[in-house]
Amino acid sequence: MGRTSWFVVLVALAVMAAEAPAEAYLDPGAGSIMLQVLLGGFAAAGVFAKLFWHSLSAPFRRRQSTDKDQSQS
Repeated sequence: MGRTSWFVVLVALAVMAAEAPAEAYLDPGAGSIMLQVLLGGFAAAGVFAKLFWHSLSAPFRRRQSTDKDQSQS
């Protein structure tokens, strides 16, 4: 990790350590938003896998012979 990355991690840890407990109310809408974020993350992961499936599976695929390869042998 570079110098900037360590600085960001250090600042994030300092901010988390300085947080005070909050008396907060979570209404039912907050639960539905959390569920929506979770399902959106699964959908995004699925789209990512679909878009890059060829490059992910290319090392495991057999090379298909073409008509030109077959006529030369």
